[in-house]
Amino acid sequence: MKIFLVGFMGCGKSYIGKKLAQMLGFQFVDLDSVIENTESLPEEAGKVTVAKIFASKGEPYFRQLESDRLRGLNKWTEIVIATGGGAACFHQNMQWMNDNGITVYLKTPPELLAERLNSEAAHRPVLQGKSGTELLDFIKEKLNDREVFYNQAQIIVYQNANGEEIIFDILQKILNIRMAN
Repeated sequence: MKIFLVGFMGCGKSYIGKKLAQMLGFQFVDLDSVIENTESLPEEAGKVTVAKIFASKGEPYFRQLESDRLRGLNKWTEIVIATGGGAACFHQNMQWMNDNGITVYLKTPPELLAERLNSEAAHRPVLQGKSGTELLDFIKEKLNDREVFYNQAQIIVYQNANGEEIIFDILQKILNIRMAN
């Protein structure tokens, strides 16, 4: 069984994913880390980061790379995968994840995302230079564009509880899916 966590950046995919994997005895993989560990840039660029890939090779290149690395995880079983915020929105990735595992959308209010992301904007390529109202407006606009993909997830969990409650909610919903099949 593969569990794919999707949602906007800052929604807690890595945090929830690590805890969920630990509870299930599964491996945890962060897709952005896989990309950073397998991609190379010119030596003078230093450590490879998603931001540097965006800057040096552009978003279309990154989105294709992201899709390739996502599909490369198909050989794994018993794994929880935290995807990047845009991964579900390109190259039919959401459909592929639904076909190859259980997808979970961590639906988070824009205001909470803005609060979490305000201090990280410099490290996130699409957020650079944004703060306050501009950041919140950007998040609302991007969420509006992306939710058509996120809402295709088999499980939608609302970020209105603490992490433990969210994990138990996800586990219960996964169990319900497994029992129905």
